[in-house]
Order: sequence, then structure tokens, then C-alpha cells
Amino acid sequence: MDLRKLKTLIDLVSESNISELEITEADGKVRIVKTDPAAAVPVQPVYAAAPVAAPVVTAAAAPAAPVAAAAPAAAPVETGHVVKSPMVGTFYRASSPNAKPFADVGQTVKEGEAICIIEAMKIMNEIEADKSGTITKVLCENGQAVEFGQPLFVIE
Repeated sequence: MDLRKLKTLIDLVSESNISELEITEADGKVRIVKTDPAAAVPVQPVYAAAPVAAPVVTAAAAPAAPVAAAAPAAAPVETGHVVKSPMVGTFYRASSPNAKPFADVGQTVKEGEAICIIEAMKIMNEIEADKSGTITKVLCENGQAVEFGQPLFVIE
């Protein structure tokens, strides 16, 4: 059966009130069944949220056990100023694998000073400190994928 003809039949079934169509021709047999969207249970994916928020889980999507497991991940609240990722990409502490990190724990940084690199779409973006102070925590590992708004450093 011709692919264009098959697509036309599928469109016909989806736009009409019929729920099933079966056609037999010399070169083959085609059966198209339209399912009722109200009868189907939608599958909702469950995503782990950033450490600052707990994931929202519906009863139909997952059992209650994963909620209890995800709750402790949301517990740590950082004190001091948190520098967050301005983009999605790959976090790097230094400009090359053998280079010294831009910022390390205990190091004093000034506002506007580069503290890491985030690679996004093969472009290396220097991330600058948005506050002067001392780095107390590095919250990401070198080479780790980061999300928009994900905490990277804590400055006090």
C-alpha cells in the first residue's frame, strides 16, 4: 500500500467519529484503530527537582515510596550567598584539565571575577562571582551537567 494513501487513511480515522477501519487490498491488509483518549491513563514522568524543591508526584504517576526517598535530597539549605548557574551546560572548575581551578574553598573572590566555566553548545562561558567574599563550598563536580538555577558555589 502506498505511504501517502496510508497517511490519508490515518488522518481520516483521526478526524472522524469512527474508531476502527480495516481495508483489504490485493497487496495487503491495513487495520487502523483509534483509541479513546479519555480511557487511556496518561503517563506522567517524575523528575527529580533541584535540591531546593521537592518533586511533585501524582498518585497515578508513581507510588508513594519514591517521594520519601526524594525528600532528604531537598533538606540541605546553604547559608551565605549562593552563586547559581545562569544556563544549562557542563560545569568546569578550570580552563583546561591540568590548569588550576578558578576558585577553590577558602579563596577570596571579587565581584566580577571568573569562578568557573560552563560549556553550552561547544561554547565556553566564564561564570563570574556576583558578590565579593570567600568561597565556602563548591557544590558541583568538575565535568558535571548543570541546570539553569542550580547552585554552584557558596560565598560568605
